[in-house]
Amino acid sequence: MGESLNREKPEIRLRAFRAIDEPETCELFIQGHTQVLTSIGVTKVTSSKNEWAKNPAAFVIIVESLNGKEVYGGARVHVSGGTEPLPIEQATSKLDPSVSELVWKYAQYGTGEICGLWNSHELSGYGIGTPLLIRTGIAISSQIGILSLFALCAPYTVKPVLNCGMVLEDSIGNKGTFYYPKLDLIATAMILKDVPVLSKAHEEDKFLIFQMRANPNNLKILELKNKEISIDFELQIPNLDKWNLFQTIASAQKTFLKNKTGNNDPDFF
Repeated sequence: MGESLNREKPEIRLRAFRAIDEPETCELFIQGHTQVLTSIGVTKVTSSKNEWAKNPAAFVIIVESLNGKEVYGGARVHVSGGTEPLPIEQATSKLDPSVSELVWKYAQYGTGEICGLWNSHELSGYGIGTPLLIRTGIAISSQIGILSLFALCAPYTVKPVLNCGMVLEDSIGNKGTFYYPKLDLIATAMILKDVPVLSKAHEEDKFLIFQMRANPNNLKILELKNKEISIDFELQIPNLDKWNLFQTIASAQKTFLKNKTGNNDPDFF
């Protein structure tokens, strides 16, 4: 673990912000995520361009040390209508052009995608990656105002997103699956159709997500997976007065079905 962490009882912070507001923190996120991807053999990471860091419709969840100098994991929520297509479109539209049409179906009312989820080896085994970051991404989506949320899942994250109310989107790919980000890995397309109410979520997951929504900056966890760990939550997204979902939806409409190829980024989680 990093020098700022107590090995017996790590103390960390889970924080949310808009990507364009913190370029330096985004760079720490990028470095950590890249290391995790390369450690599992995903070496052709064309998302090294990382245009999401400049996307005004990208929001970031970061797992960091209390001094903010070290990052141990994170995830992102991208909203359709930003300066780039959703990651699921970038990853799969060449394989199935109907993906963009599906996204637009939901984007008219405000949709996004939880993506780029990763967890460092320093905190492996504490349950930081899944399902905590999935729940957190869904929780902050209500602040953003979107009504639905996509995810392109690695096999081990399908169950946690199902528990949070997502369902298989079998109208695309091979009944909802794709060989991605490489031929020996399978990604599954999932969607949460009712971010505000979570009608299909398990009661425990729904309770915890609603707890995050009700107390974005006044929540603390002291144990995960029967291990002592102190997690402070700062999930109230700053500067939301500068965020306009309706303008973003209008932008999504303008770019509807425009094929932006060449960015097959491994943003599944």
